[in-house]
Amino acid sequence: MPVRAKRDVEAALKKKGFHQDDGDHHWFFYWTSDGKKTTVRTKTSHGSTKDLGDGLLKEMARQVRVSKVQFLDLVDCPMSREQYQKLLGDGDHL
Repeated sequence: MPVRAKRDVEAALKKKGFHQDDGDHHWFFYWTSDGKKTTVRTKTSHGSTKDLGDGLLKEMARQVRVSKVQFLDLVDCPMSREQYQKLLGDGDHL
Protein backbone atom coordinates (compact mmCIF):
# COMPACT_ATOMS: atom_id res chain seq x y z
CA MET A 1 0.00 0.00 0.00
CA PRO A 2 1.75 3.21 -1.16
CA VAL A 3 2.04 6.18 1.16
CA ARG A 4 3.55 9.58 0.36
CA ALA A 5 4.27 12.56 2.59
CA LYS A 6 1.81 15.37 1.92
CA ARG A 7 4.57 17.97 1.64
CA ASP A 8 6.45 15.80 -0.91
CA VAL A 9 3.34 15.38 -3.07
CA GLU A 10 2.60 19.11 -2.98
CA ALA A 11 6.22 20.01 -3.86
CA ALA A 12 6.24 17.51 -6.74
CA LEU A 13 2.99 18.90 -8.16
CA LYS A 14 4.44 22.42 -8.14
CA LYS A 15 7.55 21.21 -9.97
CA LYS A 16 5.36 19.61 -12.64
CA GLY A 17 3.34 22.72 -13.54
CA PHE A 18 0.63 22.87 -10.89
CA HIS A 19 0.03 26.22 -9.20
CA GLN A 20 -1.27 26.35 -5.64
CA ASP A 21 -4.38 28.37 -4.80
CA ASP A 22 -5.39 28.39 -1.16
CA GLY A 23 -8.96 28.48 -0.02
CA ASP A 24 -10.73 25.99 2.18
CA HIS A 25 -8.10 23.50 0.91
CA HIS A 26 -4.77 23.68 -0.90
CA TRP A 27 -5.96 23.57 -4.52
CA PHE A 28 -3.51 22.72 -7.28
CA PHE A 29 -4.41 23.73 -10.85
CA TYR A 30 -2.35 22.56 -13.82
CA TRP A 31 -0.93 25.23 -16.12
CA THR A 32 0.43 24.17 -19.51
CA SER A 33 4.05 24.82 -20.38
CA ASP A 34 2.88 27.73 -22.56
CA GLY A 35 1.12 29.37 -19.60
CA LYS A 36 -2.54 28.39 -20.01
CA LYS A 37 -4.60 27.43 -16.98
CA THR A 38 -6.48 24.14 -17.42
CA THR A 39 -9.43 22.57 -15.62
CA VAL A 40 -7.17 19.79 -14.30
CA ARG A 41 -6.97 20.15 -10.53
CA THR A 42 -6.61 18.36 -7.23
CA LYS A 43 -6.46 19.34 -3.58
CA THR A 44 -5.00 18.57 -0.20
CA SER A 45 -6.28 19.49 3.23
CA HIS A 46 -5.09 22.66 4.99
CA GLY A 47 -4.90 21.23 8.48
CA SER A 48 -3.52 17.79 7.92
CA THR A 49 0.21 17.13 7.90
CA LYS A 50 -0.29 13.38 7.74
CA ASP A 51 0.91 11.13 4.99
CA LEU A 52 -1.38 10.56 2.04
CA GLY A 53 -2.57 6.96 1.95
CA ASP A 54 -3.55 4.72 -0.91
CA GLY A 55 -7.16 5.94 -1.10
CA LEU A 56 -6.23 9.62 -1.25
CA LEU A 57 -3.49 9.00 -3.80
CA LYS A 58 -5.96 7.10 -5.98
CA GLU A 59 -8.47 9.96 -5.74
CA MET A 60 -5.84 12.58 -6.56
CA ALA A 61 -4.78 10.50 -9.58
CA ARG A 62 -8.38 10.43 -10.81
CA GLN A 63 -8.65 14.20 -10.34
CA VAL A 64 -5.54 14.89 -12.43
CA ARG A 65 -6.72 12.39 -15.06
CA VAL A 66 -4.11 9.64 -14.76
CA SER A 67 -3.91 6.18 -13.23
CA LYS A 68 -2.59 5.77 -9.69
CA VAL A 69 0.63 4.23 -11.05
CA GLN A 70 1.08 7.21 -13.38
CA PHE A 71 0.36 9.63 -10.53
CA LEU A 72 3.04 8.01 -8.39
CA ASP A 73 5.44 8.32 -11.34
CA LEU A 74 4.50 12.00 -11.61
CA VAL A 75 5.10 12.56 -7.89
CA ASP A 76 8.25 10.41 -7.64
CA CYS A 77 9.70 12.08 -10.77
CA PRO A 78 10.13 9.30 -13.37
CA MET A 79 7.41 11.14 -15.35
CA SER A 80 8.41 14.58 -16.63
CA ARG A 81 6.12 17.56 -17.04
CA GLU A 82 6.30 17.12 -20.82
CA GLN A 83 5.25 13.47 -20.56
CA TYR A 84 2.36 14.40 -18.26
CA GLN A 85 1.20 17.17 -20.57
CA LYS A 86 1.32 14.76 -23.52
CA LEU A 87 -0.89 12.31 -21.57
CA LEU A 88 -3.39 15.09 -20.90
CA GLY A 89 -3.37 16.11 -24.56
CA ASP A 90 -3.75 12.53 -25.75
CA GLY A 91 -6.76 12.15 -23.45
CA ASP A 92 -8.36 15.41 -24.67
CA HIS A 93 -8.03 17.01 -21.21
CA LEU A 94 -6.33 20.18 -22.47
